Amino acid sequence: MAWIGAVLVGLSLGLLGSGGSILTVPVLIYLVGEPDKVAIAESLGIVGLISLAGLIPFAYNRQVDWRSVIFFGLPGMAGTYGGAWLAEFVSGAFQLILFALVMVGAAIIMYRDEPSYDPGKAGSHPWWKIGMEGTLVGILTGMVGVGGGFLIVPALVVLGGLPIHLAVGTSLAIITLKSASGFVKYIDVMQNLDLSMDWQLIGLFALLGAAGSYLGRYLGQLISPNRLKRGFAVFLLLMAVYILYMNI
Repeated sequence: MAWIGAVLVGLSLGLLGSGGSILTVPVLIYLVGEPDKVAIAESLGIVGLISLAGLIPFAYNRQVDWRSVIFFGLPGMAGTYGGAWLAEFVSGAFQLILFALVMVGAAIIMYRDEPSYDPGKAGSHPWWKIGMEGTLVGILTGMVGVGGGFLIVPALVVLGGLPIHLAVGTSLAIITLKSASGFVKYIDVMQNLDLSMDWQLIGLFALLGAAGSYLGRYLGQLISPNRLKRGFAVFLLLMAVYILYMNI
């Protein structure tokens, strides 16, 4: 089940560009059987490693805006660290309910058309607004274990004024940094709660997920991206309803 789940996460991430990693937590809980808090912690490690693997070709082709990585990513790292710290004081059920609400938001964002790039607005938003957005997304990342690419890419286009191809590569760099920050804190949180992560499972998911993402990127050239994203948005909505039902 771990093998199947890892490939599903990687395929969805490669096909969609952003938002696919949101499947990691449900796969770990409902297919692999991990406890909720452990799954959220493991998800950050898995998403971070897969994002790092996906970042390499974008960085090689100079499709990463490092200025946005600094203004969005560094506050995001602080927010993710804080979100992971807060996770110690709330129940796993609360985290999963919050996760389900994030899934609903992701479904709405993915169902709509991608934001359009306006060259006239490039760099027009103040750095503090970009940093605030990064911090808020980081807190969500730390609390529920998602990369947040479905939030980061539109924010980079609208607030940062980046074209979509540059926003995707920049988003992967930001997700890598945020996930690393939150995962480091979750190591302490797991020890304090007398829980442990499955390091072999993390490595397996990251390896197969990275391979699946490259395969998904190739298959994505053969499928209509808008139709694919809208279908995935409906699936996310159904999954969110199921998670809410199981935890409420």
